[in-house]
Amino acid sequence: MTTSPDRSVSERAVLDEARAVADTILYEGYVLYPYRASAQKNRERFQFGVLMPPEYVDLDPSEHSHSRTECLLDCGDGAVLDIHARFLQLQRRVEPGAAAWDEAIEHEHEFAVPVAALAHGPVSFPIHADEGSNTDGATTRRREALTAALTVTGERVAGPFRALKVAALLENLTEPLLPQPRFALRSDALPYALVSAHLLVHAPGCAFVSMVDPPLWAVDEVAACRNEHTWPVLAGPPEVSDLLLSSPVILYDHPRLAPESPGDLYDATEIDEILTLRTLALTDAEKQEARATDPRAAALIDRIDDMPQELLERLHGTIRYLKAVTEPPAAPAVEPPQPPAVPWWDPEADASVSPETDHVVVHGVELSRGSRVLMRPGSRRADAQDLFLAGRPAIVEAVLKDVDGAVHLAVTPLDTPDAELHRWHGRYLYFAPDEVEPLGSTP
Repeated sequence: MTTSPDRSVSERAVLDEARAVADTILYEGYVLYPYRASAQKNRERFQFGVLMPPEYVDLDPSEHSHSRTECLLDCGDGAVLDIHARFLQLQRRVEPGAAAWDEAIEHEHEFAVPVAALAHGPVSFPIHADEGSNTDGATTRRREALTAALTVTGERVAGPFRALKVAALLENLTEPLLPQPRFALRSDALPYALVSAHLLVHAPGCAFVSMVDPPLWAVDEVAACRNEHTWPVLAGPPEVSDLLLSSPVILYDHPRLAPESPGDLYDATEIDEILTLRTLALTDAEKQEARATDPRAAALIDRIDDMPQELLERLHGTIRYLKAVTEPPAAPAVEPPQPPAVPWWDPEADASVSPETDHVVVHGVELSRGSRVLMRPGSRRADAQDLFLAGRPAIVEAVLKDVDGAVHLAVTPLDTPDAELHRWHGRYLYFAPDEVEPLGSTP
C-alpha cells in the first residue's frame, strides 16, 4: 500500500498489518501442493474472488462478474475514503516441452472518495490493466487487457446516529476481442478475469461498524446491507476501527497471520505443519519440477528445505483463543471457602432432598427405604415386560423427586436371584406411588 510521507509510523504499521492479510488473500490458491504444474488440481486454480468477463458469466451462471460491498461508517461529511481495489491479472507462460502456466501480475488501484461528493450521487472510477507479451528465448508470456470499474455510493441511515451506508460495486467490464466461439473452457476466460479481487478501505478519523458483531442500534441496518460475493470485516489490530477489508473468503473481525507461520503456502485453508511436512517428503525430482513451475513455488521449496528445526517445532501444538489475554490476571479476592459445586441432577445439590431417608405416604402407609411393596404397573406404561412384574413383591431402595417435583420409588424385586447384583450396580425399577401397594409396616 502506498503511504504518504506524513503518515505516522504507527499508522503505517497498522496499514502494513492489514495489508499482510490482504496479500495472503491475494495469493490464496495461487499454486497448490504439490506445487507442480503437472498436478491436475493446479490446472484448475483460482477459485476465490474471481470476477469473470460478463460474456463468460452468460455461459456459466455459477460464475459472477462483480462484487458488491455494503457497510456502515460513523463519519462526518468532511471525511475521505481511501479505497484500494486489488486483484491479480493472469499472464500465460508457454514454453516447449512444459505445461502452460498462468503467472500473476499484481494490480492495486487507489481512489480517494470524499464523503461530501457521495451526497450528489454515485462516484465511479475506471480501472484498466494493459495487455502485453514478451518472448525470452523459447518462452512466451502473454497477458490480455482488462477493463473494470469501481462505483461508490453513500447515504445516511435514519436514526439518531446518522451513520453512512457505503456501497462499493467492483465490476469486470472486459469484452475480449476473440473470434466465436470465445470460451470453450473456464481456463479460456481466466486471462480476462480479475482474480482474487478484494477491497481495502481506510477512513482516517472514522469508525466502521462491525458487520459480524454490530452494536444494538445498528443490528437492523447491518442486516439490511447487501454484500454479494464478498465479506467485509474490520481490519488491523483490535483497537483499530478505521480499516475495512472486503474479502472473497469469510473471515472474522481483525484477522491476522499466525506468528508461527514462516511464510505463504498458498493452499486454501492451509495447515502449515501438514503442508510443510508433505513438501519435505517430495522427491528431488518433484522438487526440481516445482521450482521450475513458478518463482513463488521455487521460493517456497527453498524456504522449507532450509527451515531450522526450531521453526518447524513452532508449527506443532499451538493453542490460540479468539480473544488474546493482554494483561496478567488480577489476584483473586480472598473469599470464604465454598462447598464444592454439585451438578443440578445430583440429589446432594438440594439439601432438602434425601433419597435414603425421604418417605411418601401410600394408602395411609409411610413408605421409605426398606419398605416392602407389591408392584402394580399402571395402564400408562407402554412396556409389555411390565406385565411380568404385576403382583410381585419388591423392596424400596430410595424415594426420589424429579425436577418437576414428582415422586418416584426406586425398587428391587425380592423374588429374583440377582437382586443383590442389581442393588450393587444401582439398577433399580422405578414406579410412581400409585403403582405400588404397601406390604405391612416399614421394618
